[in-house]
Amino acid sequence: MKTAVTTVFTGKERLFNRRFLIMTDHYGVEPVACSPAAGWEKGQVENQVQTSRERLFKPRLRFASLEELNIWLEAECRRWAERNGHPDLDMTIAQALEAERPMLQPLPVPFDGFFESEHVASSTCLVSFDRNRYSVMAKAAHQTVQVRAYATRIVIRSDGSVIAEHERVFGRNQTITDAWHYLPILARKPGALRNGAPFQDWDLPPVLAQLRRKLGKGDDADRRFVRVLAAIPDDGLEVVEAAVAEALSAGTVSDEVILNILSRRREPRDAQTMDVVVNLKLKHPPIADCARYDTVRGLNAAA
Repeated sequence: MKTAVTTVFTGKERLFNRRFLIMTDHYGVEPVACSPAAGWEKGQVENQVQTSRERLFKPRLRFASLEELNIWLEAECRRWAERNGHPDLDMTIAQALEAERPMLQPLPVPFDGFFESEHVASSTCLVSFDRNRYSVMAKAAHQTVQVRAYATRIVIRSDGSVIAEHERVFGRNQTITDAWHYLPILARKPGALRNGAPFQDWDLPPVLAQLRRKLGKGDDADRRFVRVLAAIPDDGLEVVEAAVAEALSAGTVSDEVILNILSRRREPRDAQTMDVVVNLKLKHPPIADCARYDTVRGLNAAA
């Protein structure tokens, strides 16, 4: 497998994939390569795989997701271990596992397994990977990004920070977009709210969806709604939702009112009242000695 071996040399010499070696070091495993097309070297393993396939996956089953498959498979393996005896011991496989468990070394934290590659985001904020396209934040357009492909998700990073995360798709020529990635572009082109592909069937939070319905339809309504959305990158989604909810509860449907609420919440809190006597203490307090003025008068007379 290319995910494990980069180069095959003569005999059993291999140049292992760097990421694969990091995984083996993480779990304390030493990789041993088999000879190509030498089934007798790994026959026992392949026989066990074939036996398990006959035992668990016939007739062929279908699952809605990989998670559903793993849950079912774990339950079936536990059920098999409880019902069948160990080939060498007078106990079931499950009982043998429990007897052996205290002697097993605990596993470390799960390995962060992914395949990473570099790509360039297009002008439309899309990154192509495995014949599909995934959206990224608008600031990453024309930039080189790192795509980390996991079994079920795609994580895209730039300058050490995550700029996109999507559920991985395995078809071809599919475009997976996140409308939130295009907010800066939407602020410049409010008309894209109705016609832009990323905003079709946009699943907005309930409060924002209610605001959009109350604002109505049309170019002016779109511009007013986009003005509220444009505050999300700076203030955060939760803060904007709270401001919208406050305006709606007051019976007001206005972007000006919502932005005013946000502005008031950004203002610094009133300075704490300071007790002059307690908080202001002089390092060298003055001495109440009026005789010092007589000294000054005497010096002036001498002059």
